[in-house]
Amino acid sequence: MKVEAKPKKPRIDIIEDNMKISQNVMKFISFHDDFEVGESFGSAEAFLYKLEHHPKYQPDILLLDIGLPGLSGLEALPKFREKLPEIDIIMLTTYEEEEKILKAMCSGACSYISKKESLKTIVEAIRIVVDGGSYMSPNVAREIVKYFMGGGKSKATILTSRQREILQLLVKANSYKKVAEKLNISVETVRSHIKNMYRTLEVNNKTEAIAMYIRGEIK
Repeated sequence: MKVEAKPKKPRIDIIEDNMKISQNVMKFISFHDDFEVGESFGSAEAFLYKLEHHPKYQPDILLLDIGLPGLSGLEALPKFREKLPEIDIIMLTTYEEEEKILKAMCSGACSYISKKESLKTIVEAIRIVVDGGSYMSPNVAREIVKYFMGGGKSKATILTSRQREILQLLVKANSYKKVAEKLNISVETVRSHIKNMYRTLEVNNKTEAIAMYIRGEIK
């Protein structure tokens, strides 16, 4: 009788320089059987060192603080996305300013959680991400709504320059491979940028993004 393999549990890593916070969060996650507790890092550089010396190392979800020694979480985010395009990055931080929230989301974070939230809420947010969703703490979501209701930047201006380059090439019917060749980057990096762009524009596919471009909503 063939025994079916158990589904792989999502592996959770954390980058947090406050050891007490890091230990409390990871210990609470370990109480839940649907997750695998990974490693804790005190800096972005330590995580990058791990990736460099262990190329097969691949956590599924990364909890990332912003206020870190050395590289900040916001500075490190694009580097992580480039090396691990499939990873889901959840910001877990005390910062709730709209500028930092927008920069994090535009750089590839899928969720943004305030450290004021309970450990139970953090686990619930991780489950939402595992299921393909995105989570924002209520205070964070409120800041985003205020930003757009107050006449903030258009969706076009919060795309990165690289995302706009890629979208412009896609509009001209270039394949992912052609886009990668023209920009001298890997196809996986192209896919990562496109995934982040979809999140920013709140669309589900290339057709919707191109339609926005054609309608003049993205320049």
